[in-house]
Amino acid sequence: MDLIVMKFGGTSVADAERIRRAARRAIKAKLDGQKVVMVVSAMGKTTDHLIALAGEISSDPPRRELDMLLTTGEQVSISLMAMAINDAGHEAISLTGGQIGLITDAVHSKARIQEIQADRIRKELDNGKIVIVAGFQGIDSTGEITTLGRGASDTTAVALAAVLGAKLCEIYTDVDGVYTTDPRMEPKARKIARISYDEMLELASLGAGVMHSRAIEFGKKYNVNIHVRSSFSDTEGTLITHEVEQMEHIVVSGAAVKKDLVQFVLVGLPNEPGVAAELFAHVAKHNVVVDDIIQTIDEKGAASTSFTVERGDLAEGKLVLQEIAKQFNATRVVCNDPVAKVSVVGVGMRSHTGVAQKMFSALAEAEVNIIAITTSEIKISCIIDPGDAVKALQAIHAAFDLDKEA
Repeated sequence: MDLIVMKFGGTSVADAERIRRAARRAIKAKLDGQKVVMVVSAMGKTTDHLIALAGEISSDPPRRELDMLLTTGEQVSISLMAMAINDAGHEAISLTGGQIGLITDAVHSKARIQEIQADRIRKELDNGKIVIVAGFQGIDSTGEITTLGRGASDTTAVALAAVLGAKLCEIYTDVDGVYTTDPRMEPKARKIARISYDEMLELASLGAGVMHSRAIEFGKKYNVNIHVRSSFSDTEGTLITHEVEQMEHIVVSGAAVKKDLVQFVLVGLPNEPGVAAELFAHVAKHNVVVDDIIQTIDEKGAASTSFTVERGDLAEGKLVLQEIAKQFNATRVVCNDPVAKVSVVGVGMRSHTGVAQKMFSALAEAEVNIIAITTSEIKISCIIDPGDAVKALQAIHAAFDLDKEA
C-alpha cells in the first residue's frame, strides 16, 4: 500500500468549509488505497494575529515564549481536521510535533530538524487511521517546544515523506503550481509543469514564496517528488523532481524578487587570512542567516566585505558589525536598509552564454541601478533599490520570454 503526505497551508484551512474540503481530499486518497499523512498549518492569518498579539504585550517577546504561543495555531487546525474526518465516518488522529518525535536543535523560532521518530505515525497508519500532524513545530532534546520558521510546514511535510518513504508529497496551497515569477507582480507569469530541485531551491531562497527552501533541500536529499497544486481545484500543478536532460534546453526557468533585505558593508578590514572566518563566526554566533557575501580589495590593499540579511535580523546584524568593526578597526560601517534582490534561475545557464548580458541590458533599459551582483552556476542576482523591484522583475521576465512556452 502506497503512502502519501498531503500538506495544507493556512489559506487551505482558513475556515470550516475549507477544512472539510481538505478532509474530503484525504478521505478520497484513503479510499483509493493509500495510507495518508496530513500536515496542516494554522488557519488563515492565525500566526500573524498571534504575533501581533505578542507585540501588544511585549516590544521584544522572548523567542521561547513566541514558540509556545505560535504552535497553538497548528494545534487548533489539526484537531478540527481530525473532527471533520471522523464526522465523515473515517478514523483520524491529530498529533503535535512533539507527539510524533520530531526532534530539532534548540534554536527557537528557526530550529532545524535533527531526527523524526516516526514509530507513532506508523502505528496509527497500521491501525487504519489518517494521521494529521501539526506543521512548523517540534521539540528539542530537552522537550522544549520549538518552531522551524515561518512557512516551514512544507519542511515538516517533506521531511515526513522522506522518513516514511512516501510515494509523493503533495503541497496544497492557494495557487495552482509554481510560476515563472510572482503573478501578483507580473500578470504574464506562466505556470511551470516540471522544475528541478536545484532551480526550485534557488527560486525559494530568492523570494518565491510558494515553497519553503528547506523543504526543497529535504526533497533533493531524500528523493521525494513534490507536487505543488491548488487546494481549490483538481488541476495538475508543478512537479518538483530530479533534473532531466530536457531541462538544460531552457536557459532561464524563472525569475524572483526578494524585498525586505538589509545590506551590511564593512570597509577597511585587514586583507589577511582568518579575518573573513572570524567575521562570519561572529555572525553564526548570533544565528544570523547570511546571503550574498561579496569581498573586494581597494588600491591600498584593505578589504571591504558586504553581506545581506533578512530585515528581521537587522538588530542582531548590527551587533555583529559593532563587534567586528571594533575588533579589526574597520574604517567605516555601512547599513543599506532596505534593499531588494532580483534574480534569474535556470539549469540551462550551465551550457549557454549571454545570460548576464541579457539581464543587465534589461535592467539598464528599465533604468534600474545595480548595487551589487552575485552569481552561482544556475543563478544571477542583482541587489537593487526596493522601489525598483517590480519594474526590474517585469523587465527580466520579458527579456527572457518567460511568458512563452519553451
